[in-house]
Amino acid sequence: MNAYLPVLVLGAVAAAFAVVSVILASVIGPRRYNRAKLEAYECGIEPSAQVSGGGRFPVKFYLTAMLFIIFDIEIVFLYPWAVHFDSLGLFGLAAMGLFVVNVSVAYAYEWRRGGLGWD
Repeated sequence: MNAYLPVLVLGAVAAAFAVVSVILASVIGPRRYNRAKLEAYECGIEPSAQVSGGGRFPVKFYLTAMLFIIFDIEIVFLYPWAVHFDSLGLFGLAAMGLFVVNVSVAYAYEWRRGGLGWD
C-alpha cells in the first residue's frame, strides 16, 4: 500500500484543487449578468431557428475526424508493441503485421475519399 500512497496523495491534491477552484470562482466571481452572457456562445453569430445550408456538415469534417482516429489508434497500439518487441517474438510480429494491414485499409479509404487533400 505504501507504493500507492504518492498516487493517492496526488489524486487528493488534484480533487481538492478542482473543488476549491469551483468554490472560489463562485464566491469571488463577478455577478453582473445580462442577456448576452446568459445565452449560448455562438462565435458572435446570432443563433437562428433554421440552420443555414439545411443543417449538413461538409464531409471534410468527418474525414478529418476519421484521419485523427486512424492515426491515434495506430500510435496507441504501436507504442507498447515497440517497447516490448523483443519479448513478443514471432507471434507479436505477425499480430502487428495484421494490425498494420487493417490500419492501411483505413488509410487507403481515407486517401481515396480525399481526406488528405488540404484545399
